[in-house]
Amino acid sequence: MPSITFLALLAFLAFVSLGLPDGLLGVSWPSIRSGFGVPLDALGLLVAFQTAGYLTSSSLSGRVLRVLPIGSLLALSTLAAALALLGFAITTSWHLLLAFGFVAGTAGGAIDAGLNAYGARHFSARILNWLHAFFGLGTTLGPLIVTAVLTSGHVWRWSYVIVASSQALLALTFFVTRRRWAGVVTGDGAAARPPLAARSRDTLRQPIVWLAMLTFFVYTGAEFVVAQWSFTLLTLHRGESVATGGLMVSLYWGSLMVGRVLFGIVADRVPLVRTLSACLVGSVVGALLFWLEPTRSLSFVGLMLIGAAFAPVFASLIIMTPRWVGQAHADNAIGFQIAAAGLGGAAFTATVGVVARALGLETIGVSIVVLTLALLMLYQTLVWRERVGPTFATARPR
Repeated sequence: MPSITFLALLAFLAFVSLGLPDGLLGVSWPSIRSGFGVPLDALGLLVAFQTAGYLTSSSLSGRVLRVLPIGSLLALSTLAAALALLGFAITTSWHLLLAFGFVAGTAGGAIDAGLNAYGARHFSARILNWLHAFFGLGTTLGPLIVTAVLTSGHVWRWSYVIVASSQALLALTFFVTRRRWAGVVTGDGAAARPPLAARSRDTLRQPIVWLAMLTFFVYTGAEFVVAQWSFTLLTLHRGESVATGGLMVSLYWGSLMVGRVLFGIVADRVPLVRTLSACLVGSVVGALLFWLEPTRSLSFVGLMLIGAAFAPVFASLIIMTPRWVGQAHADNAIGFQIAAAGLGGAAFTATVGVVARALGLETIGVSIVVLTLALLMLYQTLVWRERVGPTFATARPR
């Protein structure tokens, strides 16, 4: 089996494991908070600890990858995730649970940023899109695992034991194969060497890095706002049943995941820049349909159109990053982008909630339109910047 294919399969498994904990928490939270005797909104504090860990490791990933090989980083990070999830399963202290949440977020950020940086250099657009589709598979499997555990009469903790065990096996696999990540075998049998890495502060001096970070910040904010607030808009403002609202949110996630799979099939055969522009225009059209609701059916179509249009965005932006910033800056830039994405998802979800509470739930639809328009303009600015400005120079040796 070619080396790149084997490593891609490992990366797919890693992204499934990355999505599993996110899927576990939502369904298991009522049982968790009851067992620890904390209020329902304490979930926000736990998510804040996880996000803090995620932002810390992803923003530092470029620096870490300069001293730690990617295979070792994946092995250690996956082991840390396994231990953190096992900690969730056995601890009886709320404060320790928060600490384990921070560790789990740190491990997830390192895996996410590390694999995206590696994929941008070694994987095709097809594989990178499929990589992110497998994350969706993980978030889908997580709730099913918790549901199966609870309906079988066991406590929620067993679902974390199950996922921790799978993470431990994956960590062992990464450890055994860690040397294979050092270079990808090319057609002539030679292994590709990574470029000389730039320092983080040198990368941050480049204006296009900040523009790309802002683009990721807004994209993930838009994706999360649609996911987290469309149910509320549909059920509490438009009078849809809980079943219908839940189904529509599931179809949104489903269109996002299926879109990534389908786009992966054609990603290497279409003009990426123009295709992504068309997708972002499609997301604006979908947002307008969802907000204006010319008919109820068209608003549902709009919601699914947003998901389908968003499908190739994240992976495509990652794959284009080395071209924008230069190979020497790519690992740092991708780490900063992943951190910005995590921050954007949390920040915009909270902001739209505050605005909706102050001005009314109908502002949710307006917010989605504004975010998709902002994303389209930021992307077009990135494309314009690439055309008129020079790419970054290779970093000087330290």
